[in-house]
Amino acid sequence: MALNPLSLSLQFGRDIDDIATHRAVLTRSRVTRWIRHALALDAQITVRIVGSSEGRQLNQQYRHKDYATNVLTFDYEQEPVVIADLVLCAPVVAREAQEQNKTLEEHYAHLLVHGTLHAQGWDHETSEEDAQEMEDYETAILREMGYADPYAKD
Repeated sequence: MALNPLSLSLQFGRDIDDIATHRAVLTRSRVTRWIRHALALDAQITVRIVGSSEGRQLNQQYRHKDYATNVLTFDYEQEPVVIADLVLCAPVVAREAQEQNKTLEEHYAHLLVHGTLHAQGWDHETSEEDAQEMEDYETAILREMGYADPYAKD
């Protein structure tokens, strides 16, 4: 499978507890690999890892929801080049990974694939069929990279 070119900016916010753990998992090579596998086009993507307060503020400002969520996708352009920002809230990702009995790496891989698909127009909120199609595609991408089905129940 040919991988699409990617211009990546990887950023870490200041208010992240245990930032060393997240930096260790989110190496540039891993993040690049995860995103590239989900791309259908060339892309310019910024990935920003944030703490709870920044995550909550962004979710409130852009989705009018007063809590920090795992991943926010800001897609600015989808063709001919995908241009997007992916914002992941480190404490939410860590908590969810633990609750789902996944490694932090597995969960970050899944959420970056998920966010990258959103950046390309994939949607899981308009219909059950769209949701299932997106989940199936995410699972296929992750399996191709050696990860388990992120939606499998224990």
